[in-house]
Amino acid sequence: MKNLIAELLVKLAQKEEESKELVAQVEALEIVVTALLRQMAQNDQQTLINSVEVALENARPDSLVPVQDAQLLQQYVKKLLRHPRS
Repeated sequence: MKNLIAELLVKLAQKEEESKELVAQVEALEIVVTALLRQMAQNDQQTLINSVEVALENARPDSLVPVQDAQLLQQYVKKLLRHPRS
């Protein structure tokens, strides 16, 4: 029983570490996208935003991807493009 608990704790620690790494990757990408958007002229920014939004709308997730997941992705991309980090 102790071995099982110890094994579960190790797996939990690994998952937590993976989660931290993913959060760091996402935050790094947010910073990069925000910096790039700020360097662009307003007209170019809007063109890029429109292009990404059209691409998202035209992308058809396959049937294995839950609709909620696809909507969540669209929501975060739009938030990132329309309201980048301060």
